[in-house]
Amino acid sequence: MDTLPRCAVVDLGSNSVRLVVYEGLGRNPVAIFNEKAVLRLGRGLQSTGRLNAEGMQLAFTVLHRYHAVARAMRADPIEVLATAAVRDASNGPEFVATLGQRMPGVAIRVLSGPEEADFSALGVLCGIPDADGILADIGGGSLELVRIAAGGHVGARTLGLGVIRLSERAGGDVERARAIVDADLAAVPWLAEAEGRDLYLVGGAWRALARVHMAQLAYPLQMVHQYAIGREEARALAAMIAGAGRRALERMPGMPRRRIEDLPFAAIVLRRLLRPATLRRVVFSASGLREGWYLRRVPDAVRAEDPLLAAARHYAHFLGRDASLPPALIDWTAPLFAHETAEAARLRAAACWMSDLGSHDHPEFRAEQAFLRVFRQPGIGLDHHARAFLALAVALRYEADPDVGFLRPARALLDVAGAHRAEVLGMALRLAYTLSAGTPDLLAGASLHPEGTRLVLRLQASHGVFGGESILRRLDRLAQAMGLEAASVSAG
Repeated sequence: MDTLPRCAVVDLGSNSVRLVVYEGLGRNPVAIFNEKAVLRLGRGLQSTGRLNAEGMQLAFTVLHRYHAVARAMRADPIEVLATAAVRDASNGPEFVATLGQRMPGVAIRVLSGPEEADFSALGVLCGIPDADGILADIGGGSLELVRIAAGGHVGARTLGLGVIRLSERAGGDVERARAIVDADLAAVPWLAEAEGRDLYLVGGAWRALARVHMAQLAYPLQMVHQYAIGREEARALAAMIAGAGRRALERMPGMPRRRIEDLPFAAIVLRRLLRPATLRRVVFSASGLREGWYLRRVPDAVRAEDPLLAAARHYAHFLGRDASLPPALIDWTAPLFAHETAEAARLRAAACWMSDLGSHDHPEFRAEQAFLRVFRQPGIGLDHHARAFLALAVALRYEADPDVGFLRPARALLDVAGAHRAEVLGMALRLAYTLSAGTPDLLAGASLHPEGTRLVLRLQASHGVFGGESILRRLDRLAQAMGLEAASVSAG
């Protein structure tokens, strides 16, 4: 059996270090190993100009392990990307030289501010290809701001507003930090040019803020990537975190204890970024620098693919029974959605590609297993609405009870129209699979069209399809959901 190629990247930041090993070179990064350690390399850098001595020693130990792990997993290449703390410290070159001696054959790259911003922007676009607005990537030592538009970026600025550095610049004083942030952001005039666009947040401190907000709302999907909230919601969240004392922060649901010292300063940066009233909403991204590094290795033709449809086709290839069926399903279901938008058509296509992913599961649990696999899949090309729509459609393709409890999280994320569309699509797919036994040859013997007040199923017996009891029952359910009368017409 052929093995997929693997590559490994170490993200060596001012606060933490993380190793990620990726498998394959598909459109969506597939991380098969992910480990993080907190080093605080940048602690004290503001006053001493040097990397933290304790952090350096810990880094040597941790990176020795990461090197061994990556080699044992046969990753090639293995690359270390060092960011703000290492590039700004006077002893950064000495640290890199020692690290190189301990990790022979491993490329150690100290990123400049523009390079770090470039990787981060590419990482966001990896998961959100149509991103349009401002990217803010916060670490321990720096804040990268990037103007994203038309699938690329047109401006970038690195500021010393990472959570560790900002805290040290302000002497731990939150009020003083506000003035520092305002002064630094004033040097980036294009921040005010994002009217009606989004603010994309990358970095562990931002993700921690998102988790706090999710916990407060009892949000039905505990997944930070592409979690989106309105501008005013984000301002209120930032004000609450920035103004809370340590004891209040400790009591907040969803508050990660290791982030308690950092979050007030991250919240200050967020609130100041949101001062211009032109931004529309805040979108949290779990993809950033590391995913940008990965995407640089992907062939251009693969990189140009739609990440959602690429993930859906992956499911069809590895979990379905016949990868030639989904294109036929896309055409077969199209007449039911005559006036759909381009985005709705994209979601319908993805559902058709994913529609057989439960084929090898136990029949008693296919609906729930398929629902969870789609709703919680690791792919980065899905926003929360898409996850909910696809999961609901696929569960109903496996004839889940529409009112069963495990569907509630998806229904909570959809409006009435979106949920109804997913239900109709799921029922149509169920009918298609019952007719065709999951094969395009049999599906070609049936067609389904709304005609006036009727939903008409036409069958050609010569193709091996006929209107049995189960077919007529499923047709009737689908017609009722569409507000039509069911009709079946058979021919020789």
